[in-house]
Amino acid sequence: MSTEPAAAEDPGAAAAEEAESPGAEEAAPDAEATTDTGESKDEGESTELSEAEAEIAAQRELRERIEQRKASKQGPIEAGTKLSGTAADLLAAVRAVESGEKPVASAFQEPEPARRPAPARAPEPVRPQQPAADRAPAQETVEAVRAVLAEGGAPPALAEPTAAALGDGADGQLRADPWQLLRVPGVRPEQADGFARALLGAQCGPDDERRGRAITVWLLEQAAVAGHAALDVATLIAALGQRAVPDPDAAVQGALAEGDALVFQDALEGTEVPGPRTDVEATRGEAGGEDGAVGEDAEPERPVRVLIGLERYALAEESLADGLARLINSLPKETDDTRELESPDWEAAATQASGSAAELIRAVAGHGLVLHSGGEEARAEPAALVSAAAALGLRVCAAAHSADGRRRLARATGADDTAVTVAGLLAGDEGPGRDAEGALALDLLVVLDAPQLDVETAAMLVESLPDGARLVLSGDPGVLWSAGPGRVFADLLSARCCPQVVSRTPDPGPVGELTSGIGIGELNQVEAPGKEVVLVPVRDPAEAIHRTVQLVADSVPRAIGVPAEHTQVITPGHGGAAGTRALNAALKERLNPGPGRFGGFDPDDRVAHAPAPGRTTLGRVVRADAEGLHLECEGGSVVVPKERVEREVRHGWALTAHQAAGRRWPAVVVVLPGDAAQALSRPWVYTAFSRAERHLSVVQGVEQALPRAVAERLWKDRTTRLQTLLRPQVPTTTA
Repeated sequence: MSTEPAAAEDPGAAAAEEAESPGAEEAAPDAEATTDTGESKDEGESTELSEAEAEIAAQRELRERIEQRKASKQGPIEAGTKLSGTAADLLAAVRAVESGEKPVASAFQEPEPARRPAPARAPEPVRPQQPAADRAPAQETVEAVRAVLAEGGAPPALAEPTAAALGDGADGQLRADPWQLLRVPGVRPEQADGFARALLGAQCGPDDERRGRAITVWLLEQAAVAGHAALDVATLIAALGQRAVPDPDAAVQGALAEGDALVFQDALEGTEVPGPRTDVEATRGEAGGEDGAVGEDAEPERPVRVLIGLERYALAEESLADGLARLINSLPKETDDTRELESPDWEAAATQASGSAAELIRAVAGHGLVLHSGGEEARAEPAALVSAAAALGLRVCAAAHSADGRRRLARATGADDTAVTVAGLLAGDEGPGRDAEGALALDLLVVLDAPQLDVETAAMLVESLPDGARLVLSGDPGVLWSAGPGRVFADLLSARCCPQVVSRTPDPGPVGELTSGIGIGELNQVEAPGKEVVLVPVRDPAEAIHRTVQLVADSVPRAIGVPAEHTQVITPGHGGAAGTRALNAALKERLNPGPGRFGGFDPDDRVAHAPAPGRTTLGRVVRADAEGLHLECEGGSVVVPKERVEREVRHGWALTAHQAAGRRWPAVVVVLPGDAAQALSRPWVYTAFSRAERHLSVVQGVEQALPRAVAERLWKDRTTRLQTLLRPQVPTTTA
């Protein structure tokens, strides 16, 4: 690794700084409505009107199911009052687990871990949330909401997102329950409290049941932004206490009663079930039973964890588990006694390949679900599988996370018609289309960048596959997990429920050698005779901005031959003195100066368009007119109305690592200012560094915090239920 000497500080670059806390990447890449404590989202593509109508119908059906669940109870349940039946048992279990007592036995009946037949495809597919823009609230609804917001002192700009979030009658909902404002992305509890005080006056108080329910749901939504599909009940109770909710248990109870959240119990993995206790233990009162006696028929106490989650993500995980079990159990498996494949054609295709590609083809021949892991160079192996399957006459399709990934995949397979994006495949804009039953007309689906799949997107993909189809999930396990909730690829690797093919193909060159070391926790010095890897030490954020602009605009084009438009800057967060905002301001001033008459943008500005959290596409500004800001994003034209430009569009010369995941550029400049040290982790560094194809510059002022992060800071764990849901349905394999 070569080291480039630091240049003198540029006073002009310091003017681009913003006095913001650095933190990690933002929870969502859409404008200022989100905090800088999460990580920005993965990309998506704009949907058609028909898909928006489908989303509205899905939301309506969800509300109907909640109402039906309420009506099925013995009598009306007022929020905050006691529940009955199973719900009461589950809530009693919540309190029992918190206090260390034995859970209610009737609430926790663990199913027998027997393998069952593959379930049928769910009749109602789980659909990812669509952008608020696609739901297009009626103008009269927006105006009515704007009037209520004005009464409560809330910004008028919240009218459209509030109307989209709450739907028809949003103004009445706000008057009846001002804390419903928390359902709008970006609104925080203290802001909703102020709005409620303005509307309710003396009737407003911290012990209001409506406030407790709303903050419970808000905390679960924030957990989803951080990647959790559910929250441990103790964590949720503690968080409610920190938000000044006087009775957290009643708040959770109210959310469950209203159908806003669900409660689950899962047996703790790796724990043994205690056997019957001795008579001596019984006489000491350590065993169950009213008289302290324990018989042989007494049920042993099973350790469990109690989770609270939103129905949306619970349905997605359950649907995903059922769909994966259907794929796993739908094809005959290889046994220890025979290695015969279901078709001699597969064996012929495997003999024409070599190494890990041949292993992958053989695994796919006899299994409905196969996992493949490896770096960038290993993408050639699923590409070889796609080519082999197409040659066998199978209907095959390969989906990548981004448009850039799709282009690279098309080059590897040599067939543009088989390469699609995940979003385009689900929207019906790309791929083979669907059959009469609504399933994708495919025999084999290969999904690259699999770590980027959240539970909702993965569920929709799996549900869309017909019976008997095969699914291959391929990706680099070292990169950041999905921006949405869940860790689908990591959960499946841990579950060992299907064959796993680990590529033996390393990434070449100094950049590949560097990232390979990072993947195992080592930040090594690498030989870079052609300046493939350059370390640029800096003293402060102002110098980091100056050196970054110099590298992008001058040094990399001159020394490496990569123009500025093919060089990408990556930094840990949007905020901070050297976050994406400050860097983009400095880069625009140097690369495309202009007055920014339309929301700070000019023609030919590089932009990142995020119509909703987790759906980011990259492009450039074409023009601006009365319709809005006209963009060209990854081959498609997009018009962003003027009122949504601030929320949805950022400059794109500098991105966060989550925004960059699934993409690669000829040259990458990673900026690590000193105030970003706490945001670094091994997956973040691995993801950012591995985005470079030919050249990587690291502008860093974190000093020894960088090797410590690579060596010690692994993934922040996420709470999911996928492994628990899969365990009773599929056998565990050591393949």
